[in-house]
Amino acid sequence: MKILFMGTPDFALFSLRALCDAGENVAAVVTQTDKPKGRGMALTPPPVKVYAAEKGIPVYQPKTLKDGAFADELKAIDPELIVVVAFGKILPKYVLDYPKYGCINIHGSLLPKYRGAAPMQRAIMDGEAVTGVTSMVMAEGLDTGDMLLTETVEIAPDDNFESVHDKLGEAGARVLLRTVDALRRGDLHPVKQNDAEATYAAKIEKAECRLDFSDDAKRLHDKIRGLSPFPLGYTTLPSGKLLKILRAHPTEESTDAAAGSVLAADKSGIKVACGKGCLVIETATPEGKKAQSAADLVNGRQIAVGDLLGSPNAKE
Repeated sequence: MKILFMGTPDFALFSLRALCDAGENVAAVVTQTDKPKGRGMALTPPPVKVYAAEKGIPVYQPKTLKDGAFADELKAIDPELIVVVAFGKILPKYVLDYPKYGCINIHGSLLPKYRGAAPMQRAIMDGEAVTGVTSMVMAEGLDTGDMLLTETVEIAPDDNFESVHDKLGEAGARVLLRTVDALRRGDLHPVKQNDAEATYAAKIEKAECRLDFSDDAKRLHDKIRGLSPFPLGYTTLPSGKLLKILRAHPTEESTDAAAGSVLAADKSGIKVACGKGCLVIETATPEGKKAQSAADLVNGRQIAVGDLLGSPNAKE
């Protein structure tokens, strides 16, 4: 089958690489436009574009697909199947209806749970022990199409967004190859999603990355894991400067201290009182500095016992 691949970030790269390694006929790649990144704001190509260029696969970067803007290019590529993995744009009907074998999407959750933009982060933040990937037939709704194949992936207690992302990227590539093979054999059996069981994984907004120490330490730990290494959960130091937390762990230790109070601070960690239990910060990034261990934070006098983190009066 002549395949058009549509995807943008590293998560999509797992699937594109698998298709190429399996010898599938990837006729072209559609990805988002180059974006400015870093302090110099240099235009940076998406990972999928870089890989496709190395493989000599034609790359298209349309600013929009709406109102038939990509119709001529689509007709020229003439794909029999479109594979979509983390493309980042809604596909209009003329694209969905074009290929003979339809459009297949790889989604980073066990649908119908966690439809939407941030399924991996939300699953970790919710304290889930299991997630997975689903291949589905694309429809006009948001991740509402009929399900095809799935693979379950465990979320370990210390997994963060980065580690789960890579696990699901690899699983998604395997599910995609199985799906394409089953499609070729005529052995796919679409199953409708139960909308009553659906949950929505909204895009992560900056405001919700703020850590509230009146919350349960376990929930704070899950939130930190889900936001690490990007965009990172944060709090504020007594100085008013931000402190972004990369790694921490919860304890069940009870305390009468005010939530956010630093109870201990040494090389083993920075222990902070929570609404229930304590959170021990292991690695964090003070505003304007690089990531530091607990020992470095203490030695550099960034944090000391008695400090109150997350003061509502601190500037953000």
